[in-house]
Amino acid sequence: MRHSLLVRLVASSVLIAVCSIVATAWLAARSTSGEIPDRQGRTLARDARINDALLGYAASHPRWDGVGGTVRELARQSGERVALAAEGGVRIADSAPDRPLPARASAVVDPLAVDVSLVPGGTADRIDARAAGPFRLPAAERARLREEVGAQAACLRREGQRATVVGPGGRPYLRREGGPAATAPAANRPRAPAAGVRLTGTRPVAAASTPEPAAPTAPPGTSPPETTSGAPSSPPAVRPLPRPAETPDAAPQPVPRPAPCSPDTPGPTATEERALDRLTALVRQCHGSQVDVWLDETGTPAAPSAAAECLASARRTQLKPYVAPAVLLYIGSPEDRAPAIDPYRIAGVTAVILVLAVGMSVLVATRLVRPVRAVTAAARRMRAGDGSARAVVRAKGEVGELGAAFNEMSEHLDRMERQRKAMVSDVSHELRTPLSNIRGWLEAAQDGVADLDPALTASLVEEATLLQHIVDDLQQLALADVGKLRLHPEPVDAAALTEQIATVYRAAAEAAELALTVEVSGRPHLEADPVRLRQAVGNLLANAVRYTPAGGRVTLRAYGDGDDVLIEVADTGPGIAPEHLPHVFDRFWRAEKSRSRRTGGSGLGLAIVRQLAEAHGGSAAVRSEPGRGATFTLRLPRAPE
Repeated sequence: MRHSLLVRLVASSVLIAVCSIVATAWLAARSTSGEIPDRQGRTLARDARINDALLGYAASHPRWDGVGGTVRELARQSGERVALAAEGGVRIADSAPDRPLPARASAVVDPLAVDVSLVPGGTADRIDARAAGPFRLPAAERARLREEVGAQAACLRREGQRATVVGPGGRPYLRREGGPAATAPAANRPRAPAAGVRLTGTRPVAAASTPEPAAPTAPPGTSPPETTSGAPSSPPAVRPLPRPAETPDAAPQPVPRPAPCSPDTPGPTATEERALDRLTALVRQCHGSQVDVWLDETGTPAAPSAAAECLASARRTQLKPYVAPAVLLYIGSPEDRAPAIDPYRIAGVTAVILVLAVGMSVLVATRLVRPVRAVTAAARRMRAGDGSARAVVRAKGEVGELGAAFNEMSEHLDRMERQRKAMVSDVSHELRTPLSNIRGWLEAAQDGVADLDPALTASLVEEATLLQHIVDDLQQLALADVGKLRLHPEPVDAAALTEQIATVYRAAAEAAELALTVEVSGRPHLEADPVRLRQAVGNLLANAVRYTPAGGRVTLRAYGDGDDVLIEVADTGPGIAPEHLPHVFDRFWRAEKSRSRRTGGSGLGLAIVRQLAEAHGGSAAVRSEPGRGATFTLRLPRAPE
């Protein structure tokens, strides 16, 4: 199996394909394993920057009318296409307006519901910190707060602390290292006072409707304890105002202005107070209880945790008129371009694959072509006249079978050529001998040397008959070779046929002192040309009588064997040597090389027997042992019932 040409070709093709696939997969894996995470990281960072810029625009503008310039600038900076569209697919702004929108949006730009995957670390309510709305400070209030917070930051920096002034929503506030300056730990966080009471600084708190025990107030004339300066990890605690007497509706005290380096941050401005009152009303309407809202250290509205959901909903309701509506963000390539690849790596891998494929193909082709070239060279030597040309092929499989078949053909042609030459010699001799005899006697009679008496005339007729017999045999073989030997089949009784033939040759057998017997089993019938069949059996009987010595026995048998009828001619002659058996039915072949009329013969009789048997759809065979005679068998199809 492994020597099969088909298997080798398929295996070679599969191996080349596997090598190519593996190399391609390796190249793709190497190219994408590092490229994909890098590209994803770059894409995420790019999308986050674009989304953040558009969120900032939406947080500070109630409509998207003027966003076109921002979109084009973002597209120029990122090198990507940026487009905004409403929920229904209506295009708002696009850096490539002549192209259709991508099938899928990259994100939703909504300052009231920020995408946490693009804005990590955002607030829990997902509202953009830059969406100030009614809390946006006028220039005068913003300048005053910046001045106060800037003074606190300068004071803290003088004390060796890192402090900066920030304000994404427009309200400046102080940020120390580790977080906002006034953020207090949970243990120091003040409890909510009774309703209507606000805390100092950044937590003007009104407690829920259920009052809690009041926190102890500081003694008169004393100051609340200060947090040690320079400790960034322990921010100052919130300092509440002294709780008024059991008067629940007492007016809140004014918020004092914090001193530099004070732990307190500036309280709400007038603008923020108005917005905070409106927000408090919305929260109370949602929550159903007296819940107050305050501004935390960053200026963001805050409320007790029980009202967190109501606060978020109220903030969205309050901010909705001040921010742009939600839109779909599309980010993509400005044009259809192929991904960046490394041409040198691809060229290198391609070259390696090409070298491997070419090398393997050359190796396989060389092993396959070598025996074919050997056969071709032997064929050319045969054409040049070298009948002994043989192909030396050591390969197995189909190529080996081709070489063996060629050598068999060469040997057969060589043998046929030798037989042809021998046949030409034999035919010329067989024809020349009777012709020479006839011509010689006729010339002698013409010259008066011999008289054409009846004996001479009979001899000349015998020679002419022999000549005619040889010519007829050759013509019959020629017709059989080209398939033009005509048969006239009819039902034949093998028993009667053998008796007729035995009667014809019984006289010759008795003259040669031989016993000729006929043995028939049953009544075998066949469909055959009786004339041609008598000719074939007669040739076998004539040879048996010729080659069997005096005192021998010749037996003619006929019997059925399944679907066939067998006719055998057995003798007790010298037999045939094993090396001669394959050539018995060849033309002009004779075991006895002499050309005597007694035993030589013409060498055409058995060849005619085989041709006639095959013409009837049967076969001719022989079995023999030297010194024990020979048996020739004609196997012919039985006639249908």
